[in-house]
Amino acid sequence: MNDATGTPILRVEHVGMKFGGLTAIADLHFDVNEGEILSLIGPNGAGKTTAFNIMTGFLKPTQGRVLFRGRDLSQTRPNEIARLGLARTFQRTSVFADDSVRDNVLIGLHRHGEEEGARGLLDRLFPTPGARRAEAAVRARAEAIIDLVGLSARADEKAGSLSYGEQRLVGFALALAVEPKMLLLDEPVSGMNASETQGFVRLIRKVRDEGVTILLVEHDMPMVMEVSDRIVCLNYGRLIAEGPPAAIRTNPKVIEAYLGKSAAKLEHREPAHA
Repeated sequence: MNDATGTPILRVEHVGMKFGGLTAIADLHFDVNEGEILSLIGPNGAGKTTAFNIMTGFLKPTQGRVLFRGRDLSQTRPNEIARLGLARTFQRTSVFADDSVRDNVLIGLHRHGEEEGARGLLDRLFPTPGARRAEAAVRARAEAIIDLVGLSARADEKAGSLSYGEQRLVGFALALAVEPKMLLLDEPVSGMNASETQGFVRLIRKVRDEGVTILLVEHDMPMVMEVSDRIVCLNYGRLIAEGPPAAIRTNPKVIEAYLGKSAAKLEHREPAHA
């Protein structure tokens, strides 16, 4: 069920991005409402990953701005954006391959804790009873995250030895370690089989139900149609459609973007009379 409140948690306000003479994004504008799962779709080269990189501070737009919970992110570094509660995953797996799944998540939790000032130098050098209790709490949190993503049976294995789909779950767990209010997922089911994809759909919904807003970029259209509350479609860096899955599925501009003009005409031609 969609628990979206209709209150925007993220606002993309007339964002443009140029690389030299190439326009990657032109006047992109949409809101993500708190508590919803919104998908950003479009054919290859549409500007989806560029938009993600702008939202998370890896690129600065040449025009417009992005607001997260009312704060302008234009001068905010990626690590600061994550600390504000806006976390992301990447197209390519970003795990510590030689460390166990558990240690990967612990690294993420400790980094977040240290950035928040949760542990001082003396606590690390001379653990006090309070510091030991805090460490136990961190480990319990790690186990809970690992269980949530379904990797408890693999917790002691090196992350690099897992399948590509499972490594993407580790990356998802690392994103959860920063306790985000909103997650940006960049092609999260890439490399997953059908069963793993269905499991991830359930996981996304569960995380959303725990109060985390989701913005998703994904090429698996059946998965997108199943999991999304709303969909925004880009083509050549421009917004061409926005709405619920049922409307996007039959939108002639979306069909044309993916399949070409001839296919769009075939999709919408009137049936021949008998």
